Amino acid sequence: MRFRGVISSPLPTRPLGRDTGLSVTALGLGCMGMSFAYGPADEGESLRVLHRYLDLGGNFLDTAEIYGPWKNEELLGKFLREVPRERVVLATKFGFKLDAGGNRLGTDSTPDNVRRACDGSLQRLGIDVIDLFYQHRVDPGTPIEETVGAMAELVAAGKVRALGLSEAAPDTLRRAVAVHPIAALQSEYSLWTRDPETNGVLDTCRELGITFVPYSPLGRGFLTGAIQKVEDLPEGDWRRTNPRFAEEALQQNLKLANAVKSLAEKKGATAAQLALAWVLAQGSDIVPIPGTKRVKYLEDNMGALGVELDADDRRALDEACAEFQVAGERYTKDMMSMVHA
Repeated sequence: MRFRGVISSPLPTRPLGRDTGLSVTALGLGCMGMSFAYGPADEGESLRVLHRYLDLGGNFLDTAEIYGPWKNEELLGKFLREVPRERVVLATKFGFKLDAGGNRLGTDSTPDNVRRACDGSLQRLGIDVIDLFYQHRVDPGTPIEETVGAMAELVAAGKVRALGLSEAAPDTLRRAVAVHPIAALQSEYSLWTRDPETNGVLDTCRELGITFVPYSPLGRGFLTGAIQKVEDLPEGDWRRTNPRFAEEALQQNLKLANAVKSLAEKKGATAAQLALAWVLAQGSDIVPIPGTKRVKYLEDNMGALGVELDADDRRALDEACAEFQVAGERYTKDMMSMVHA
């Protein structure tokens, strides 16, 4: 069931945090793969994806300083020069120390780096204000109060509209909110990554009025069923180093992907649409940001907004998740050390 203009227009929207005045379409667009991590870049096709997303009624774009590094923000800067600024709610992220060549040297959320990153992002994006400014990963060397305090100064200066955190633990969220309201928390969440349901993150977001923004809601593309073996990933694709895509783990995880595909066929949807519809159905305070760099996949993903899940559908998906245990951590050991901090 590819998107054929059957979902409602305008698209459904969801508020971004409490009292921010920002409203985003229920399905955002993650832009990382257009410039980073998932094989060769194609600027022309990426720009077509961005324009098509807006044509379909979407408005929520997600990028970061580290994507490229810098190249993804530069790509979006080019796109933003071609469209009315008010049509886009733009999120970007900071939080790493980078050398002149763009090599990552660890986390850095010191106030000086917060200010430097914001000014750099504004310049690359070619805009006057960032709608949503995330700390990309919690910095163990800098108290969250200092980081959020510096971020709050950017709001007061008119450079940023709302603040967000990514992969932060419940206690970190509470400490952050004590300094300044947090509009959004970004974390991985999908049918094969359901940690936020059990580690207190989702409950804490709801208690504090923080919108939950799942990244990789399609399991980094795995839940679409398109990846059947490691060789299906292009050379240089970051997923080739990811534990869940190692050959043995991948073959185990295919059981879940195949179950999703089978259930989708019964529903008259694609696997991607069913997986996204499940995330969307978890609450009106959830805004997934599936990423793609191809128009055909974007259109397929947007069709999820026209898929309604009843109690039987949800039960079947929950049973599939319970039956097929996911193999492998979602990151390598060093990267896992930076989540839920």
